[in-house]
Amino acid sequence: MRNRDSFLQQHASTDHIFSFFRKLRLDWLLLHFSPRLVRSVYVFVNGFITIGALALLALLSRNPFVFPSLGPTAYLLFFSPLGTTASPRNTVFGHAIGLICGYLAFIVTGAGAVPFGVHPRIFWPRILAAALSLSATGALMVLLGVSHPPAGATTLIVSLGIISKPGELVVIEVAVLLLVAQALVINRMAGLPYPLWNAETSAERLEGNPE
Repeated sequence: MRNRDSFLQQHASTDHIFSFFRKLRLDWLLLHFSPRLVRSVYVFVNGFITIGALALLALLSRNPFVFPSLGPTAYLLFFSPLGTTASPRNTVFGHAIGLICGYLAFIVTGAGAVPFGVHPRIFWPRILAAALSLSATGALMVLLGVSHPPAGATTLIVSLGIISKPGELVVIEVAVLLLVAQALVINRMAGLPYPLWNAETSAERLEGNPE
C-alpha cells in the first residue's frame, strides 16, 4: 500500500493528467497501465469531446465550426497546455492573423477567379496567394510574439479558397474561441494552472506553487 501511495503521489505532483485521474478516483488506472497509455487516453477523450462538440454545432448551424487546423490546435491545448504556443493569447491571435493574411492574399492575388476544386495546369494567382499568406502569417506572428503553428494551416485554407467568405472567417475565429474556452475548463478541472490569457500567468503560478 505504501508503494502504491508513493507511486501515485509522485506522478500526481509532476503530471496534471495523473492528478486529474486521482480527482476522478480513477487512480487505479495508473497502477495497471503504462503512463504513456494513460496520457494517450486523456488526449483522446478530450480531443473527442471538444472537436465532437464543435462538429455537432457545425451540423446544427451549418457553419464551418470544424476545419483542419483546429485539430493540431486541440492537440497543443491538451498535450502541452502550458506551452507558450498553446496559451489562449497565442491561439486566438495566431488564428486571427492567419485568417486576415489568408483573406487579403486571396483577394489581392485574384486567387478566387477559379473556384476551388477546379484544377487548371498552373494557376499562378493561387500559388502566389498560398506563398504570400503563409509568409505574411509567419512574419507577423514572429513580429507580434504570438507563435501558434496551426495558424499556418488556417491561412492556407483561406488563401487557397477552401473557406473564403468573410462570414465563414468570423465563424472560424468563434470556433477557436470556443475551443480555448473548453480547454480552459478541462485543464483547470485537471488541476493545471492553464492561463486565462497569457502563458506567463501560468509560469508565475507554477513558481509560486511548486506542488
